[in-house]
Amino acid sequence: MNAGTNASYEDYFVLLGFSNWPHLEVALFVVILMFYLITLTGNLFIIILSYLDSHLHTPMYFFLSNLSFLDLCYTTSSIPQLLFNLWGPEKTISYAGCMIQLYFVLALGTTECVLLVVMSYDRYAAVCRPLHYTVLMHPRFCHLLAVATWVSGFTASALHSSFTFWVPLCGHRQVDHFFCEVPALLRLSCVDTRANELTLMVMSSIFVIIPLILILSSYGAIARTVLRMQSTTKLQKVFGTCGSHLMVVSLFFIPVMCIYLQPPSGKSQDQGKFIALFYTVVTPSLNPLIYTLRNKDVRGALRRLMGREREM
Repeated sequence: MNAGTNASYEDYFVLLGFSNWPHLEVALFVVILMFYLITLTGNLFIIILSYLDSHLHTPMYFFLSNLSFLDLCYTTSSIPQLLFNLWGPEKTISYAGCMIQLYFVLALGTTECVLLVVMSYDRYAAVCRPLHYTVLMHPRFCHLLAVATWVSGFTASALHSSFTFWVPLCGHRQVDHFFCEVPALLRLSCVDTRANELTLMVMSSIFVIIPLILILSSYGAIARTVLRMQSTTKLQKVFGTCGSHLMVVSLFFIPVMCIYLQPPSGKSQDQGKFIALFYTVVTPSLNPLIYTLRNKDVRGALRRLMGREREM
């Protein structure tokens, strides 16, 4: 790696990314750019449609719009930098840029973990407490939940990212990853990082394991309620909405657990890059497809919107 080696180590990091496979960089650039454009288009589509169609002004689509906006921000926090590095010889990021990227990646990832819990509670209330749903998921309460979700993610990230950047670095500043993330940065330290690794495990347990347990508990209750249902139509609707959410949960939580629930030294760094590429690039692009394909509400909203445009 020659890129960035002449830059001052005080000001720059070198993101090695996929430099071990230079012959793959052009192909990766094209594939990642396609997924990024799909992510932007699909998530903007959900946000705009949910805003324009009054039939979608429900708690489910309110939280789904939050998830879409979150995915837009999450991918944009790392993918443009990755595309820039793949396209040209420069693979550097400023020290301040690395700090900002780490903060937002952590904040948005943590927020998504909490938001998926809130969305599972919404499905629990809709299926298991249908008579009390409008009271339980009052618009004001939904807005409070959304604010609490974002605040919790950004607060936790402020604590953890600052703790990470307090670690003294020695020698080179070559980050063996395509974005600034905690395990890769800890590898640059010349001091004992066991306290940081323990903090990472604790934070991951709080914001990954506990949310996953809460989500699975919600769906356990939903499954028991579904098994008692007599109506085939209701059953199909429940499986449609809850199945989509469970798929999104799986696509997000499984790769995240592979990265953050083991010490930085406990896994192949190359394998970690491709796992991270999946949940930062592929998963956000699939979420809109999962929630809109076979979704009658969205198809109906799109038909109504197209009908209004033709009338105009």
